[in-house]
Amino acid sequence: MKEKIKYIMSRKYFHICMTIIIIAIILFVSGIMILKYQVEGETNMPFEVTKITLISSSDTVDKNQNAEITNWAFDINQNNDIYIYIEKNKNYTEQEAIKNIKVENFNVQKNSEIGETKFYRPNIEETGANFKNIDENAIQDLVYEGAMESDIKNLKIGNQGGIITFRYANNKVAEYTADISTNSEITTNKLLKEVNINEEDLKSKLTFDLKLTTESGKEYTANIALDFPVAGVVENGTTSLEITDLKDIVFKRTKN
Repeated sequence: MKEKIKYIMSRKYFHICMTIIIIAIILFVSGIMILKYQVEGETNMPFEVTKITLISSSDTVDKNQNAEITNWAFDINQNNDIYIYIEKNKNYTEQEAIKNIKVENFNVQKNSEIGETKFYRPNIEETGANFKNIDENAIQDLVYEGAMESDIKNLKIGNQGGIITFRYANNKVAEYTADISTNSEITTNKLLKEVNINEEDLKSKLTFDLKLTTESGKEYTANIALDFPVAGVVENGTTSLEITDLKDIVFKRTKN
C-alpha cells in the first residue's frame, strides 16, 4: 500500500491535481473575504456616522414685483435639510484626524416630475436661516474641511468629528395665488395643503456618496440612500426624522 501511495504521489497528474485544489481553495477563501467586505465594508474606521437627521418643510418665493400688491402670488418650494453626525470611533486606537469630507454624485429618483431639483450649501449670508434657496448657495457637490472647531456656515467640521449639512430642494412644486382682501394672513409653510398637493407626488429617493479623507491620507467612501419628504409635511408644514439605524451605510476604503 505504501508503495502504491508513493507511486501515485510521484505521478505528474497528482501534482497537477494538488496544485489545482490549492488554487481553488485560495480563490474560494479570497472570494468569501471579498464578498464579506462588500457587505460589511470597513469594520474599524477612525470615524463613523452615528446619526442622520432629516427635516422636511416648505417655503415660498414672492412673485410680485409691483409696489402695489393686490394679490398673493407665491411659488412654493418643498425643502429637505440633511444633517449628518460624524464622531470618532471609540474602538479605533490610533491617532487620526479628518482632513475633509465630500458629498458628491447626487442622484434623485422622483415619483412625479413636479418641481425643480436643486441642492444648496448652508446660507453664505452671515445672518438669517441656515438655508436659503438662492443661486449663490446652489451646489453640484460639497466639501467640508477639517478644522479645530465646526463652523457650518463656512463649511468647517471639527477634525475629531462634528456635523455636516446640506439641503435637497424641490423648487416650484406649486403656485399659490389669492386676493389679499379676502386672505389678509397666510401661513406660508402650510401652503402645500392649501393648494392640495398630494404627498405621494412629492416622494423621491436621494442617493449620494459621502467621502471621508483623513490627515494620514486614507479615504473612505459610502453611498447613502434617503427617502423624502419626511411623512406629514403637507399636513403639518414641517416634519423631522432621526435615523440611528445605519447598518445600510457601508464605507469602503478607496485610498490607503
